[in-house]
Amino acid sequence: MSRAVVKKIFSRLARQLGRRAARAPVTFRLTSVPANTPAGATIYLTGTCNGWTTDDPAYAFSLNPADGSYYLTLLPGRGTLDYKLCRGSWTTIETDADNLAVPNRRYIFGQGPREVQLQVLNWEDQGGFIPPRQHSASPNVHIISPAFAMPQLRRTRRVWVYLPPGYAEGASYYPVLYLQDGQNVFDQYTSFAGEWGVDETLDALAASGYDLGGCLVVAVDNGTKHRLDEYSPWRNRRTGRGGEGDQYAEFLVKTLKPYIDHHYRTRPEREATGILGSSMGGLLATYAALRYPAVFGRVGVFSPAYWFAGQSLLAYIAQHAPHPDTRWYFMCGTQESPTMVPLMAAVRDALHNAGVPTANLHFAALADGQHAEWFWRREFAAAYSWLFAEGLPAAGASPGATTLA
Repeated sequence: MSRAVVKKIFSRLARQLGRRAARAPVTFRLTSVPANTPAGATIYLTGTCNGWTTDDPAYAFSLNPADGSYYLTLLPGRGTLDYKLCRGSWTTIETDADNLAVPNRRYIFGQGPREVQLQVLNWEDQGGFIPPRQHSASPNVHIISPAFAMPQLRRTRRVWVYLPPGYAEGASYYPVLYLQDGQNVFDQYTSFAGEWGVDETLDALAASGYDLGGCLVVAVDNGTKHRLDEYSPWRNRRTGRGGEGDQYAEFLVKTLKPYIDHHYRTRPEREATGILGSSMGGLLATYAALRYPAVFGRVGVFSPAYWFAGQSLLAYIAQHAPHPDTRWYFMCGTQESPTMVPLMAAVRDALHNAGVPTANLHFAALADGQHAEWFWRREFAAAYSWLFAEGLPAAGASPGATTLA
């Protein structure tokens, strides 16, 4: 697929989405904020419009000195906007009167009012007593290191591992699935938007006899302020973020995976190695599988933020043929954003045109899906089962794997 074809795909998508200039903009007006809001604080809208970026300058509210309100005017869009308000980070997200989490706000373009009146009752970090969260990770979830070295990025990161039931008593070797946004994978105590419950899901599948023989899951925390940078190898011109995805993918392949294969009983071959992520993590998982086709044979892509670097990604697929035997599981909600389904379909079609057979491309766009952890938690079991149901090498000793555990 040439660059000209890639440009045509994006031009066609733009026409399908319509011309926004023909519709009226919408203004979000924040009429009331908590009295303890820090002086000079910048308030942001974070949501499906910007990949849930918490400090996007394009979505910063302006202060109206005449009445003390804050306002943000957005160009007309299409579809559904899910969003929240914050002061630049997930620790400063809005909460309710009891300082508890609030559900996503929602606006439907074309149906909602031209001006939306908003109020914030509390900020999580300013709202007083916060009921303590309870740890929810299963006993077979362990923190490998709270500061695992990432030499490619000169940083450290907390890394988790889930061991399948019976791992300690047995001698079997297991496939491995690498997940992003590790804070949200196993433990509600560390989550910033809810947890996926991957450990509970796999434990339940094992108890029911449908765990496909078991799987190790390795989860890497995101880098908070570095998340957008690390999860895309390409910079986004509007946000000025991204560009470190190649180093992050290299960390997974050349630093973390060798450590896991050395210390645990893994099946290191590509057919038994998967990578999965949501939103920006979905973009990273896609890139990592294309960059290292001899390493990752299973790819889970949940609600991918392809808007961040879609044209670059399609051009990359055209220039770097994917492995035809790789299994791809695409999943999103139909109303997450106007570009979500079209861009996800464009990537799927590009993979198919590059030689990936239809049987290895699962595509699901669900009407009730949202850009939220509860949705990805609900769909994880189906994705895991499809990704690892076929093509795994026979269980038993894994050639070339040296283990210490």
